[in-house]
Amino acid sequence: MTTVRPGAALALLASTQLLLIMDTAIINVALPSVGDDLGSGSAGLSWVANAYLITFGGLLLLGGRAADLLGHRRVYLTGLGLLAVASAAGAVAASAGALIAARAAQGVGAALAAAAAFALLLGLFPDGPGRHRALGAFAAMGGLGGVLGTVLGGVLTDLLGWRSTFWLNVLVGLALGGAALRLLDGGGRGAVRGFDLGGALTATGGLGLLAFALVGAGETGWTDPRTLGAGGAGLVLLALFAVRESRTARPLVPPAVLRRPTLRLANILAALAQMTLFPMFFLVSLFLQTVLDASPLAGGLALLPLSLVVVAVAPQTGRLIGLLGLRHTMTLGFAALFAGTLWLALALSADGTFASTVLAPTLVIGVALPLVMVTTNVAATADAAPDETGLASGLVNTSQQFGSVLGLAVLVAVATAGATNGGVPQTEGFRAALLAGAAFAALAAVLTLRLRLSAPLPGPATPPARQDRVGGAVE
Repeated sequence: MTTVRPGAALALLASTQLLLIMDTAIINVALPSVGDDLGSGSAGLSWVANAYLITFGGLLLLGGRAADLLGHRRVYLTGLGLLAVASAAGAVAASAGALIAARAAQGVGAALAAAAAFALLLGLFPDGPGRHRALGAFAAMGGLGGVLGTVLGGVLTDLLGWRSTFWLNVLVGLALGGAALRLLDGGGRGAVRGFDLGGALTATGGLGLLAFALVGAGETGWTDPRTLGAGGAGLVLLALFAVRESRTARPLVPPAVLRRPTLRLANILAALAQMTLFPMFFLVSLFLQTVLDASPLAGGLALLPLSLVVVAVAPQTGRLIGLLGLRHTMTLGFAALFAGTLWLALALSADGTFASTVLAPTLVIGVALPLVMVTTNVAATADAAPDETGLASGLVNTSQQFGSVLGLAVLVAVATAGATNGGVPQTEGFRAALLAGAAFAALAAVLTLRLRLSAPLPGPATPPARQDRVGGAVE
């Protein structure tokens, strides 16, 4: 067998994160071409993007627990395979309905792959500096994926057509799956036994309905019967889930896990981070295109400096945690996120330029992004036992995904309400939305002061002996 270092497996798992984040961004650029080709209106086009977000967000928790039960590599490969097959179906879709169905299936595959990949990382790198560096690589790939998706979406759509963006997923998914067979130990099933089918159905249904309500709120309004009905039904299912989990012998999410104060607070902070960050990417790109008349490709490239800062800062986050401590590093990250978002909101000007309005504030946000992402992930997973890594990854991924969906729905609504040009979000609307995002970051910065770890973070440890394959302990 070929001896493979854990670093090679980390590169594989971080590349998976890149693919999944990239897929969220790449379709937004291709949507106008999709509409022209398939004859779909704006409502249908919105669900090409939303179908992915709903299934992705709704199934992350189930995917994480399934990974603990069935084996992390097994679920990871299943997710990648489903993502590749669904992407191929999207590439050949002849109607908007077929494309929406393919996008929903892509979200299912992405949820399985994301939760299992994160669990594999947690098992590969025990808590300590090694895990911090690995999470830094994840954060770097996430920041790079958002911009790379926007840039590649513009380039591929212009040169090869929108269908090429789906074929790209097929090729990358197959390449990652092949590498996983070589780098990740197949192992056996996890130590967890039994499966709470009722809990799985109520949790997935509740999360899916909430995601449906949130992504639809921007289109139909927060008081629309469809939004209220779906949101109410989702909350009822989640309440039933909570009741069931307290009574079943093998709960999907053991209540004792949710009683851990560090885990609860870390997941809240992870959601608040994404409520600020995810809409910011969308709003900045839209501002550049609709107000400053930049092309879609130029709008994507404008965020490249931010991504380069993320890539530079993320690997140093672990060292900063070692110097300042987790809580102080987290507070610093959210304070920088607040400052950068506030600066960006105040700098927006209809007669400005990219250099005078967007560049400098987004560089500050680029510093903040890896700090908040790494520290919230460290805190959310610090207490996870070996048979809880999938659950911990599912919880924090779900928090981040729902933070993204909720933040986008709320901030787009604020931008629309604050518009001054016939209901079209222009500069004042963008400013109001970003100020709301800054408020989320400020709230998170205050909440970080309540963080208390149940045990000190471990210091540097002696590296484990090299082995033929990695990840077997958590499979």
